[in-house]
Amino acid sequence: MAVRMRKKKRKKCGHYSGIGGQAVLEGVMMKNKEEYAVSVRKPDGSIETKKERYEGVWGDHKLTRLPFLRGVFNFIDSLVLGMQTLTWSADFYEEETQEDGAQKESKEGGDKLMMGLTVAFSVVLAVGIFIALPFGISLLFRSYVRNQSLLAILEGVVRLSIFLIYVAAIASMKDIRRVYQYHGAEHKCINCLERGRPLTVRNVMRSSRLHKRCGTSFLLFVMLISILLFLFVRVESPILRLVVRILLIPVIAGISYEVIRLAGRSDNVLVNLISKPGLWLQRLTTREPDEAMVEVAIASVEAVFDWRAYLEEEFGRRADRPEKPDGPEGEPAVQ
Repeated sequence: MAVRMRKKKRKKCGHYSGIGGQAVLEGVMMKNKEEYAVSVRKPDGSIETKKERYEGVWGDHKLTRLPFLRGVFNFIDSLVLGMQTLTWSADFYEEETQEDGAQKESKEGGDKLMMGLTVAFSVVLAVGIFIALPFGISLLFRSYVRNQSLLAILEGVVRLSIFLIYVAAIASMKDIRRVYQYHGAEHKCINCLERGRPLTVRNVMRSSRLHKRCGTSFLLFVMLISILLFLFVRVESPILRLVVRILLIPVIAGISYEVIRLAGRSDNVLVNLISKPGLWLQRLTTREPDEAMVEVAIASVEAVFDWRAYLEEEFGRRADRPEKPDGPEGEPAVQ
């Protein structure tokens, strides 16, 4: 009876693992609390894993844990850590050179400066493309659309269209396909664990490559929530209206983060419904990985996450017990 009740409960609520990550060049980064690991398939076919602590740009400040504010800090931390791990993975495919200690230290200092400039430039470029450009295009229709609410909706449609075109254009690039396969491997590993399955290549391959806590879904929520929020911005001056939109970006990011966070912890019907558009969009930003890619993702997970203890605590099962068969998207078997 206890087992049956446990099964029913699991159908109603998700099992949040707390791990997340991103794809890098020929590899996967996984983060669990303050620890992260990057695993990369080297040119010689071996897997190399780097594990470190990442306290974040802001450290353990109380503000970084406040609802709505934490989303802004988390987003910036994700950009910085993502750039660091992407740079590390790219180093394996650069031409090897002999450097002395002073040269290496100088290179590391230059890399940090370049990383900071790249993150700053990326933020400015994103604001220009997804905030300023749609706003500017909407101003061209002021003579035809007098209603401010309709003009804001038109601006939102333009913004969403630019975003979708951007995602589709990136997804069509041949060089990005392998990165998106590793992105799929990352999602499959997390889904495998949160379904209660031992982290094996076979089980991971059978899991879904779509996940509600994906950064793709977060960005889509940013676009959709901006449409709703900008409807209530009533400023006559076009310049001030643009300034207000830029100032509201942290607010939008904070709300979007809370929605994604809730989605990752709940299987509520309404939450699942609002998560659907993000899952559909992930069909562009993820691809089915091969087994070699899954091996890399598993290595990254195991470096920072005790998945055996997680399965026993969350699902009441030991990883060394035989698993009952189920479908690719079926409920986890309870031993």
